[in-house]
Amino acid sequence: MSIRAPPRLLELAGRSLLRNQALAISALEELPMELFPRLFMEAFSRRHCEALKLMVQAWPFRRLPLRPLIKMGCLETFQAVLGGLDALLTQGVRLRQWKLQVLDLQDISENFWMVWSDSMAHGCFPNAMRNRKPVQDCPSMRGQQPFTVFIDLWLQTRTLDEYLTCLLLWVKQREGLLHLCCKKLRILGMPFHNIRNILKMVNLDCIQEVEVNCTWILPILTQFTPYLGRMRNLRKLILCHMDVSRYVSAEQKKQIVAQFTSQFLKLRCLQKLHMNSVSFLEGHLDQLLSCLRTSLKILAITNCALLESDLRHLSQCPSVSQLKTLDLRGIRLANVSLVPLQVLLEKVAGTLEYLDLDNCGIVDSQVSTILPALSRCFELTTFNFRRNPVSMATLENLLCHTIRLNNLCLELYPAPRESYDADGTLCRSRFDQLRAELMGRVRDMRHPKRILFCTDCYPDCGDRSFYDLEADQCCC
Repeated sequence: MSIRAPPRLLELAGRSLLRNQALAISALEELPMELFPRLFMEAFSRRHCEALKLMVQAWPFRRLPLRPLIKMGCLETFQAVLGGLDALLTQGVRLRQWKLQVLDLQDISENFWMVWSDSMAHGCFPNAMRNRKPVQDCPSMRGQQPFTVFIDLWLQTRTLDEYLTCLLLWVKQREGLLHLCCKKLRILGMPFHNIRNILKMVNLDCIQEVEVNCTWILPILTQFTPYLGRMRNLRKLILCHMDVSRYVSAEQKKQIVAQFTSQFLKLRCLQKLHMNSVSFLEGHLDQLLSCLRTSLKILAITNCALLESDLRHLSQCPSVSQLKTLDLRGIRLANVSLVPLQVLLEKVAGTLEYLDLDNCGIVDSQVSTILPALSRCFELTTFNFRRNPVSMATLENLLCHTIRLNNLCLELYPAPRESYDADGTLCRSRFDQLRAELMGRVRDMRHPKRILFCTDCYPDCGDRSFYDLEADQCCC
């Protein structure tokens, strides 16, 4: 049976102070800044709303990172914090020299509150102050910094949660007194009229990352397109599950795609582009690529149907010449020439670190096309070639061509085609024998850091299994 540690003297003093409203008010002016975070946590968790309002007005730091505390409070305490801000914004209340400029509601890894709690326990407040990361201003404000509310927007339900509803209503009623800054926007499912109302409240210049993971059809995408073009500081864009409605004619599709892709002309900070299950790319990738105005670091086009002409346009695009990540998972390449992919790999050989060709349907006769270019990708750290139906001989050849890639940390390959019976069932003993042969030949050539072989669905597991070169059983 564990013995619970008794509360520290500072904790008892803080609780006593919060129980005495008059004493708390008078003490705030003289309270050392080192004690504020712990006392604020105590007031928030115990729902001392009036004390919270006063502590917000006297907060001795530039930033109030409230997000980690919301889980331990309730809507009433959140409203109390907003009430304290009201006194600062609308009434000009000053209990001490006003330092608070940022209400931070972002999902952040740094936990301000734990840092200060630990510092209080060990008496090292100066170190905590030195180690805190500086607050990043909103770049879109260009030196003009009104009171700012930072928030990450996750629009994933049909109705907003009560905290976001409360915040947006509060912001709307105080238009002109503060700046709502959203750097990360995720749309995971919500009627578009609700999305539109929220985007009208946000300065779109602030947005740096956008993920749209909805089953949108093209007509709905056209409603989002004008907002995308106004996100001039956008660095990362993820689009998933965009479909072409069967009611859209070929001519309408062409016009909608042109309207959408033209917005990329305005995105002069874009570095990372992910497009998964986006059906309208087939035959239209050139329209998108011709509108890119930046050098991409990451390009992921996955689970899409592409034509050979799309691959050719991709290999010729100036914006992909400095890629660090190329992800083409699920792009069916079985019946197309891989010469465009060879050209692309030659172009990015000096920068490419991650290459994913998982489940592309690449067969033996195609592999030799890309091997010379692949063998020159000296910066490559991860190579995924699993779920491609290739033979033992092709795998040996592939492994020989990666011999000089000293930075490779992880390689994923399919089990050789000879590992399966005529009906596609994995023969475990045959697979073990072939894997042992591959292991011996690889070690004769080089010392790999980690190589995994992926089988198709295995009866014992009911799922795909991964085998290390030296593992006797699946390691995943």
